[in-house]
Amino acid sequence: MMLTTIDKELDQEGLSQRDFSELLVRLLDYGVICRDESQIEQQLYDRYLRLEELVGDYLSLLGIRIQHDRRFQFVRLYPPGAQVPGMVDDETAQATPAFRSRLNQNEVALILVLRAQYDKALREGLVDEQGCVMVSLEALSIAMKNLLKRTLPDNLTERKTLFRRLKQLRLVQISNDDDLTNSDMWLRVRPMIMSYVSDQVLAELLEEKNPAADEPVVAAEENTAAAETDAESAQEESAEEPTAEQPAAGISAEQPAEQEQPEEQPEDNNGAAAADAEPHKPASLFGE
Repeated sequence: MMLTTIDKELDQEGLSQRDFSELLVRLLDYGVICRDESQIEQQLYDRYLRLEELVGDYLSLLGIRIQHDRRFQFVRLYPPGAQVPGMVDDETAQATPAFRSRLNQNEVALILVLRAQYDKALREGLVDEQGCVMVSLEALSIAMKNLLKRTLPDNLTERKTLFRRLKQLRLVQISNDDDLTNSDMWLRVRPMIMSYVSDQVLAELLEEKNPAADEPVVAAEENTAAAETDAESAQEESAEEPTAEQPAAGISAEQPAEQEQPEEQPEDNNGAAAADAEPHKPASLFGE
């Protein structure tokens, strides 16, 4: 009965079961189709547009959900129980290891940094018509050190394997992976990277690893040292030449001595210096 319905709809579109099977196999094998990736994927994406409802009904039997971005022209599959951006979670679906591919630590680290670089370029308006951004290998390496204290694999074979994996996931486009050791090389990051790393995860990453967090602490330490130096100089001068406006040496700057004539209270310059000597230091955003 189901095959009869499928054949009927395929006939209406002028397609065969082989065309339908090729589209399903590609989706289940790669999990994603991007129209601008290659001529083959361009044909498959256009075929999907003609069979979108039929493909959706077929995959729904397996608990697989589809994310279709018409603006940037890509289709991505999500396994049962997975969260799909822009879609309500299916509470009836149970998470299963089927149709899931695990990422290793290097792949996860690179995806996180690529997401941060994409967000930066997005805020700066450096996005092309396909929603992609260009990132140099040098900038990527620096960002990885700053955010995660990690480096890209030094071995060219390992580095190629890493980027080929992300290319297979349609997260990046690389013209020639033999140039992956060249810091001047540029790669293209796809908008699909946003569905791999949520805004919340990105915000937590940037908050924990924000290099600017150290600047107020360093400035406070410098101001503290300068204030302490001024306080010491002021105390030495007051010890040599005590005047009516400064407390004599040996008297705490924080607790000025009581004067016999209250109407002529000395100004507590040393107290002001001591107060400046210990400014409040903002807590560092870095974890221990």
